[in-house]
Amino acid sequence: MDLVEPTDFAVLAALVEGRNTPVNLAVRLDLSRSYANERLSALTDYGLVRRVGPAEHSGLYELTERGRAALAVRDEHGPVDDLAARIESRLDD
Repeated sequence: MDLVEPTDFAVLAALVEGRNTPVNLAVRLDLSRSYANERLSALTDYGLVRRVGPAEHSGLYELTERGRAALAVRDEHGPVDDLAARIESRLDD
């Protein structure tokens, strides 16, 4: 799992407050829309966020339990090399 510091964690933290769109996240986090979409796609591939909404490709994202675990691990330990393993360990508890 290769997350971009601090961008990916800023996206995850913004989604703690609830579902959001790439456009809103881009404005809120001062990112280009294309970069916000790129990072959301990567975070989706890692299972940290998921696309939700009335249509399959609605562009509305929410944080998953795995995403919450990633934030918790980072808050407790800072950047770590074994993030994926620590997330799994936290989810198993």
